[in-house]
Amino acid sequence: MNQAIQFPDREIWDEEKLAVCFPALVNGMQMMCAIEGVTLARRFGDGLPLDRFREHRWDLEEEASDAIRNGDEDDQGWFWLS
Repeated sequence: MNQAIQFPDREIWDEEKLAVCFPALVNGMQMMCAIEGVTLARRFGDGLPLDRFREHRWDLEEEASDAIRNGDEDDQGWFWLS
């Protein structure tokens, strides 16, 4: 399925989820994506999670695009990167 997926620069650190949460616009509809801080640290080293996310934004957005295309959302409709 061909979907137009865009990622606005509106990522936030969610203290409750302990994750960087970022929106994706899929054919104009907003969907939420996230990656846990511990996952960012494991994959990219220690540092502030938002900094790690921003340094690796392109790769993470590519992973999120794949998850969206594959329909890998959780029961709340979120796409979590691992």
